[in-house]
This record gives sequence, C-alpha cells and structure tokens, in this order.
Amino acid sequence: MTQYTIDKSLDARGWCCPMPSVKTALALEGMADGQVIEVITDDPVSKRDLPVWAEATGNTLLAVEETDSTIKIYLRKGEAQA
Repeated sequence: MTQYTIDKSLDARGWCCPMPSVKTALALEGMADGQVIEVITDDPVSKRDLPVWAEATGNTLLAVEETDSTIKIYLRKGEAQA
C-alpha cells in the first residue's frame, strides 16, 4: 500500500518505449513540485527506463509495483531546475 497521496494517474498501457516516458514527462510539466504521479503501464521496458529517466531529470522514484502484466510506477516531481 502506498504511503503518499497520488495527485495524478497516467494510464500508459498499450504504449511502447519511449512513449510512457514521453507522456510521463508531459504530465509532470503540469504538476507542482512534490506532487506524485502514478504511471500504469504494461511495457516491461518502463520498469528500467522510467526510474533511470526520473533520476536523470531530478524526479524521485517512490515505488515500482508489478501485478501480472500491469506495472505501476510512482514518481515524485522534483524541484524545478534552473
């Protein structure tokens, strides 16, 4: 069970790499620093790519949960970079 409030949920099922990362980046643009996004995907590559992308862009990986073919990735938006 999550220990944070989910501010936005992005259903990225059916999208292949790199679209889950691209759509996550676009969704985060409209969110405030510190807010949490839940990305729901069925693309196994996203388990590796989204956490790496999050770290490279100053966002925080909170959790990766996998149930059958559904993967939920939780990210906290980092502070705006100057």
